[in-house]
Amino acid sequence: MNTIENIDENPNQELLTQPPTQTQNQTQSHSRRPRGFAATAAAAAANNNSNNNNNNASSGKGKKEREKEKERTKLRERHRRAITSRMLAGLRQYGNFPLPARADMNDVLAALAREAGWTVEPDGTTYRLSNQSQSHHHLHQQMAAAAATTTAAFPVRSVESPLSVKNCSVKASVECQPSVLRIDESLSPASFDSVVIPERDSRGGEFNASTSPINNSVECLEADQLIQDVRAGEHEDDFTGTPYIPVYVMLANHVINNFCQLVDPELLRQEISDMKALNVDGVIVNCWWGIVEGWNPQKYAWSGYRELFNIIREFNLKVQVVMAFHEYGANDSGDAWISLPQWVMEIGKGNQDIFFTDREGRRNTECLSWGVDKERVLNGRTGIEVYFDFMRSFRTEFDDLFVAGLICAVEIGLGPSRELKYPSLSERMGWRYPGIGEFQCYDRYLQQSLRKAAKLRGHSFWARGPDNAGQYNSLPHETGFFCERGDYDSYYGRFFLNWYAQTLIDHTDNVLSLASLAFEETKIIVKVPGVYWWYKTASHAAELTAGYYNPSNQDGYAPVFEVLKKHSVTMKFVCAVPSLQDQEALADPEGLSWQVLNLAWDRGLAVAGENALSCYDREGCMRVVEMAKPRNDPDRRHFSFFMYQQPSSLLQGTICFSDLGYFIKCMHGDIAGDLLP
Repeated sequence: MNTIENIDENPNQELLTQPPTQTQNQTQSHSRRPRGFAATAAAAAANNNSNNNNNNASSGKGKKEREKEKERTKLRERHRRAITSRMLAGLRQYGNFPLPARADMNDVLAALAREAGWTVEPDGTTYRLSNQSQSHHHLHQQMAAAAATTTAAFPVRSVESPLSVKNCSVKASVECQPSVLRIDESLSPASFDSVVIPERDSRGGEFNASTSPINNSVECLEADQLIQDVRAGEHEDDFTGTPYIPVYVMLANHVINNFCQLVDPELLRQEISDMKALNVDGVIVNCWWGIVEGWNPQKYAWSGYRELFNIIREFNLKVQVVMAFHEYGANDSGDAWISLPQWVMEIGKGNQDIFFTDREGRRNTECLSWGVDKERVLNGRTGIEVYFDFMRSFRTEFDDLFVAGLICAVEIGLGPSRELKYPSLSERMGWRYPGIGEFQCYDRYLQQSLRKAAKLRGHSFWARGPDNAGQYNSLPHETGFFCERGDYDSYYGRFFLNWYAQTLIDHTDNVLSLASLAFEETKIIVKVPGVYWWYKTASHAAELTAGYYNPSNQDGYAPVFEVLKKHSVTMKFVCAVPSLQDQEALADPEGLSWQVLNLAWDRGLAVAGENALSCYDREGCMRVVEMAKPRNDPDRRHFSFFMYQQPSSLLQGTICFSDLGYFIKCMHGDIAGDLLP
């Protein structure tokens, strides 16, 4: 009881008997601190804040340094690739090395070995067909050294002059004949990017030209082989004994008028007679959709073409026909104008979206938009049904000429100027060389396709064309889309360009599927354009707007050629030769030709050619012949035929080949180029 009473009288007694709390300890501790402690703590806090600020600043500087280092790394990589590209171009152009478009280290080593007189099997087995005794294995060591040095971190410099095997000095080569050589596959990098031969000075530990493994291997060339190369160089224009390439000449477009009547039969006979005298193998005739089905749907008038084919038959010449589904003569050419069928143009007045459309909404009536391929907007028929009905009518009408073998091939027009491309480079829309052109995807039907593709990708806001791609005559560096590191290589840019190119591929597949049904057992030809300007830039802008997704980091022709291979089609490439104005446009017609032709041959396609310009000089003529049948191709691949497109009638005397007959004889392999016919 006393205890309880004491607690009641002093209720805080229990608290006083408990140990002090943390707060109380801190209070007591503060009471025992010296007077200067507060100032010291404040100074320490200030120092901590200063250190944090310094750390943040250091972190920001480090991030900037890392970004700068990334940029420097990219520049070094770009510089290394440029050196590789120049070396590759020099080996091809001046050394005549048959390197494929995407060469790797194996290709380079094999080419060097073959140039030195070795035989290289597909499995890498390398040997020389010689009975002489072998004392050294210099070539094996040099090739291994060349492969090893590609991975070494030596400084590199650009090669100012192209490498030419024929111009290199050659030492005695009796000691350089190993018997059998196997190339280790482990020496081959994944791509040709690693084939950069660095230079080292013998005194300072850096390579120089005299110690380069390539130069050493060149010195091991046999003297008799060098003599043969020199003799071959003395007759570079000698095409005697080369493969026979048939030459076809395109007839003028105005031989048939808009009412499908033959204009001047006697003049036509005289012109074909002159062609026969030049020993051409055949002629090419445009069968115009706008003439044959010009006035009413599914009403075909073939009478003029029947008369034309009968005249050609008199001269025993072959005929290739073109299913021309495009417009002709809308430019200031002064030639006859052939439009699309009138009933199609009437439909277009009420529904302009059947034509290709640019960003400004301007309609291009050169051909139908590929967006209507499966849209029933042409009097109840789709675009591909209209094409199929036209082709089937032609095949039925001239069945006797197919059976007799007079008509030997059919070319399918898949776009403007018979070429497989968008009408992005249209002169009637104001385009002039070397403009990049404009994307042609703004009609209603292609926009629907783009929206569907964007939705499937999960980014509906990508359903638009690029808004920074410039105008028809813009240059790549003037645009945000095509400039160096531009939007063409962004996530959106890659999506859009893939869709744009896939639309071209789908159109090709759809039309060729029906063409194969209409022309069974007949050779089918597709014309691929040569859009070579801005080829030396990263974006390849003109090719992108034309529908070929072929920037420097991607091969845009491979998926197209897969479709052509699927339908067993002959690929006809538009051959161009370099000109002075190409330098400002960073053009590379030979580089594009090398990529396209070798890729087509590697895919197993039959390849043909057509002249791009209306005029060639003698040098240009020889370049075309060299392109048609490359001299040093180990597989002896060559064009299956060549089509000469004349600027005017032969009788007008304005043919710009210095001598068309001379060109034809070179193609046939009947004449030495240094001799006059």
